[in-house]
Amino acid sequence: MSTHTDIDLEGAVAAVDDGPLTVSITRRVAPQDELLMQAWVHAGTSMAERFEGFLGAGWVRSGSEDWHMLYRFDSREHLDAWERSPERIRWLRSAADLVEHRRTEYRTGIEGWFDEPASSAVHEPGPATPPRWKQASVIWVAFFPTSLALTYLLSPFSAGWPVVLRVLVTTVLATPWMTYVLLPFVTRLFGRWLKGS
Repeated sequence: MSTHTDIDLEGAVAAVDDGPLTVSITRRVAPQDELLMQAWVHAGTSMAERFEGFLGAGWVRSGSEDWHMLYRFDSREHLDAWERSPERIRWLRSAADLVEHRRTEYRTGIEGWFDEPASSAVHEPGPATPPRWKQASVIWVAFFPTSLALTYLLSPFSAGWPVVLRVLVTTVLATPWMTYVLLPFVTRLFGRWLKGS
């Protein structure tokens, strides 16, 4: 499988403002290589976590071949350090026969999984963003069971806590769960519906 790595996009980041940056990369992988791809993505995330300014990463599959990977750094300087690192370059080369690079987008601003970026630099045009009502519906499908479960699980311990403390603990637990586990799952589950008109 031919590849086009994303290490040659040095000028793309210069187009966006300084501050936290989210990089969205689309890669194509043959369906029979799913387990290899999961291991490869895990290895890349484990390396990125060791770099200063790393804020998180995740991935979502759409269809049988396209993988949408996200990672976020607190500044352009820290993002550049990761993207130009020998570790990342070797990691990308290790998948030369596994992945085909399709698209890279650098985003700034506070985006959800679907929101339009405040500013961005895109390597190739991508699919249209789903309508806001569909975005809100999918987020609610993830948020409601999470909120309900945490309310029941924490109630034996938090009954006498001030409201602010209860909300703080709930959001601290819910945010990573929704970002890295439940929202990617729900997005895949409703992927066809989100893309439909």
